[in-house]
Amino acid sequence: MADGESTIGEAADAVEEASDTKALDVVARSGFAVMALLHVIVGAIAIALAFGQPGQAEATGAIEQLGANPWGPAVLWACVVACTGLALWQLSEATLRARHRPGPKRLRKLISSGCLTVAYGSVGLSFAGFAIGMRGDSGDTTRDFSTALLNAPFGLPVLVAVGLTTMGVGVYFVVKGLRRGFKKELFRFEGTRRGKLIDSLGVTGHVAKGVALNLAGLLFVIAASKQSPEESTGLDGSLKALRDHPFGPYLLVAIGAGFICYGMFALVRARFGWM
Repeated sequence: MADGESTIGEAADAVEEASDTKALDVVARSGFAVMALLHVIVGAIAIALAFGQPGQAEATGAIEQLGANPWGPAVLWACVVACTGLALWQLSEATLRARHRPGPKRLRKLISSGCLTVAYGSVGLSFAGFAIGMRGDSGDTTRDFSTALLNAPFGLPVLVAVGLTTMGVGVYFVVKGLRRGFKKELFRFEGTRRGKLIDSLGVTGHVAKGVALNLAGLLFVIAASKQSPEESTGLDGSLKALRDHPFGPYLLVAIGAGFICYGMFALVRARFGWM
């Protein structure tokens, strides 16, 4: 048994060493840059919505914008590669590198990096879908997802759990922003003038993203409480719903600007952050 465990450990070490390559590092950083760019575009769409312009203030809307140029297909496939590389890097963080951590930290890393693996992989699949000509409305997709859950056994508590989890992630982003928990990702700029600017972008961006996620999660909970899946429209629907409130357009502009700040912070993270 000991020899078997030793062999497995040696194989895992070999795979970890193979994954720790310059090529994967470059592709993963490119994936971070793609995610940053999506946030900037979503922020710009949110600001446009405040002034009555059309658009989908969600990843699919941003992907559609990226593909709407003569170089669109090439850009989309490049983004597929970048997001896939980032997902693989997060997978290695969740499995190969997490095994060196003590028990509780290993579990937290497995959960956090595992969820990011799924998230980045899903964005990569969305890019691939647009690259091969598949288009879809993010609100319709979210409503279909909610409808399927509500029609399934135990679907109601699952939908509530999805909403509360989304809100929990939103709270995490707000707390991380206010506590400046992101500073360890860019420690090299600590105490510099550039560091102060990055710090401001990080705080504003994380808080804005957290607020937006809480709004999106709240719609899932409302849809479950009313058993009305049409209430669940995701991030895009939650932001568009703000336009009907007296101060909604101002809040939309603030959230959009915050998303742009988060995207700019993430671009710096992609280039200079610790990997």
